Amino acid sequence: MAGGAADHTITVLIADDQMLVRAGFRMLIEARDGFEVVGEAGDGLEAVTLARQVQPDVVLMDIRMPVMDGVEATRILAAPHAAPGPRVIILTTFDLDQYVYDALHAGASGFLLKDTPPADLIRAIEVVAAGEAMLDPAVTRRLIERFAQAPSPRAAAPTVLKELSAREAEVLRLLAKGLSNAEIARELVVNETTVKSHVAHLLMKLGLRDRVQAVVFAYESGFVKPGAA
Repeated sequence: MAGGAADHTITVLIADDQMLVRAGFRMLIEARDGFEVVGEAGDGLEAVTLARQVQPDVVLMDIRMPVMDGVEATRILAAPHAAPGPRVIILTTFDLDQYVYDALHAGASGFLLKDTPPADLIRAIEVVAAGEAMLDPAVTRRLIERFAQAPSPRAAAPTVLKELSAREAEVLRLLAKGLSNAEIARELVVNETTVKSHVAHLLMKLGLRDRVQAVVFAYESGFVKPGAA
């Protein structure tokens, strides 16, 4: 398949237990230049097996599937000790906080509802394939609210956090508030490229996959206190 503006054709695996849903996503994705659907799976176990075979850039993963659900499949594909695997975008009709939290904690790089506009879905695939994370702003807000209602977080890992520079620590706090790179740049009065560099460095130092995991880490470690200004 010929690539469009991108230098690399983005390959996608679709995992959903409904054939019609898979067919719809396939038609939507393959109608765009620079994208190729390299496989379809009807359950989580099949998704894991197929992903290891075809090595897609991105997996569109339903949450509720037989044999193995999407959260567990995501956990396997995104395991820290596993070989570099695909990025996972969770797609579901269930707008429930527990699913959001579980999926992101398992290593998903994105979470979208199935009624997301087609253009937004394509954009999400592009962003996640490039190594970033994609969350509906409402999902980010609810994730933060969930932490605000949670019990006191466990103690931070000070030796890891001490690796951060003062500016990187500041960027992490702003990430935890749900700010985008552009918003962080305005807050710190720097350019967006500088923010991207800080984000990349703090992710590397903390051993995190993307900014979604950074948000989870910031609250779970106690680095950022829920409700803090």
